[in-house]
This record gives sequence, structure tokens and C-alpha cells, in this order.
Amino acid sequence: MILMLMYTSIMILLLTIFIMMLASLISKKTFMDREKSSPFECGFDPKSSARLPFSLQFFLIAVIFLIFDVEITLLFPMILTLKISNIMNFLLISLIFIFILLMGLYHEWNQGALNWTI
Repeated sequence: MILMLMYTSIMILLLTIFIMMLASLISKKTFMDREKSSPFECGFDPKSSARLPFSLQFFLIAVIFLIFDVEITLLFPMILTLKISNIMNFLLISLIFIFILLMGLYHEWNQGALNWTI
């Protein structure tokens, strides 16, 4: 029974890889055309680049959000350990963890990463 299940899962994996490779080969363009790769502006030649430069500020705010979001997910298991640990150890670890978070926030604020002036 287990051997049959392993055989089936390997066959499904191989079939999936084959289908993905086939789709990748079919979907590729065979030639690059200057007209098709340029932006379309009602038949006229483009006056400037269609791609605007992306502001680095948005990327920086997204990274800061992800860092602090992950830190908050690390706080949730600490609540569960409150029942099984010593209250002094719990408070010490929690205060150190929150202190590190606040120091990171202060560093980002001091470096000007949280200012929206361009």
C-alpha cells in the first residue's frame, strides 16, 4: 500500500514537472520585434520612456513593514509561554525583545527612513 502511494506521488510529481516544462517551452516568444516591444501610443513614436522610475521609498517602507510584521509574529508564542514559565524570566525576555524592537524603530526614524519627503 505504501509502495503504491509512493509510486503514485512520484508519477504525479513527474507529470507536473513535464507539464510545467512544456508550458514554458510553448509560451516563449521565438523572436523579438522592435514594434511589439515598444510601448504603443496611438501609432505615434513614443516621446519618452513608458517606464517611470520606481521610488525607493515605497520599497523601503515595505521592507520595514515586513521586518516589524515578522517580529510581531514572534511575540505571539511568548504569550503562550507565560503559563509555563517563571514570571520574572518572562518579563525579562519580553522587555529585552521589545527593547530591541524599539531600538530598531528608533534607528529607522533617526536615519530618516520613515519620512515621506521626497
